[in-house]
Amino acid sequence: MTDRMDKRFAALKKQGRPALVTYIMGGDPDMETSQAILDGLPEAGADIIELGMPFSDPMADGPAIQLAGHRSLKAGTTLRKVLGMVRAFREKDQDTPIVLMGYYNPIYIYGVEAFVRDALEVGIDAVIVVDLPAEEDAELCVPALRAGLSIIRLVPPTAVNDKRLPVVLRNTSGFVYYVSMTGITGAALTDTETVAKSVSRIKGHTALPVCVGFGIKTSEDAEAIGRTADGVVVGTAIVREVEKNLDENGKGSDRTVTAVHDLIRTLSAGVKRARS
Repeated sequence: MTDRMDKRFAALKKQGRPALVTYIMGGDPDMETSQAILDGLPEAGADIIELGMPFSDPMADGPAIQLAGHRSLKAGTTLRKVLGMVRAFREKDQDTPIVLMGYYNPIYIYGVEAFVRDALEVGIDAVIVVDLPAEEDAELCVPALRAGLSIIRLVPPTAVNDKRLPVVLRNTSGFVYYVSMTGITGAALTDTETVAKSVSRIKGHTALPVCVGFGIKTSEDAEAIGRTADGVVVGTAIVREVEKNLDENGKGSDRTVTAVHDLIRTLSAGVKRARS
C-alpha cells in the first residue's frame, strides 16, 4: 500500500524540498495525550509519521526512547491500542503516510497474519522492524508485501557498500531509512559531508527516496541533512520534548501537546530552508 507514500514524496519533489519524518512513541505518556500529539502532527509540519510500538526491551534505542516506551507500557498501551490510534487519526486525515516502527516481538505475539490484516485495515502504510534483518524476510516482510504493506529497511553506515546494500534493499519499499551513525538512537549527529556521500551511494542502488535519521535534533540539523536527503527523520528530540513537558507526576500536562507541535514547526522550517 505505497500509494499514500508515493504521492507524498512526489508532491514534495514538486515543491523542491525533502520530507520531515517525525517519530513519536505510541501511548506516551498516555493514550489521550499521545493521540492529541499524533492528530496535530500534520498541521505542525510533519510530512510522514513514524509511530512507535512500545516494547519492554528496546536494545537499539537510547535512554529517551527507552523511557518513552516505559511510560507508554506503564500507561497500559498495547499494539492493538496503537493501531486504534491510527484508526482514530484516519477519521480526520487520509493523506499523511504512517509508518509503524519497533521490534518484532509484539508483532509475533499479535500474530503476523492478523497484524498485517489489521495494520492495513486501520490505514498503516509501512512498517520498520529494527531487529528483523533481510535474511529473515520470510517472517514478516514477504507476507506483508504480498498483502500490500510496505517494509522499510534501516541501512546503517556499515551496510553502505556494494556487497551488503543489494541484500538490505531487497524487498524494501516506501523509502530507505539511512541511519547516519552506528550505535543507539539519540547520539550526536555525524558530519554532514559523510552523510551526503552515503546517501549518494545508496541512491546508486535504488530508485526509492532516501531518508536520514539518528542525531538530528535542531532546525539547523534538519536544514543541513535536508540538502541531500529526500527526508529528514527526527525522533529522540521529539520524545525528549514530551518528557520535558510532563507534570510533576510524570503525566501529560497542559504544555505537552503544544510544546511538541511547536518543536515540529521549528524542524519543518529547517527542512523548508534546506533547498531554498
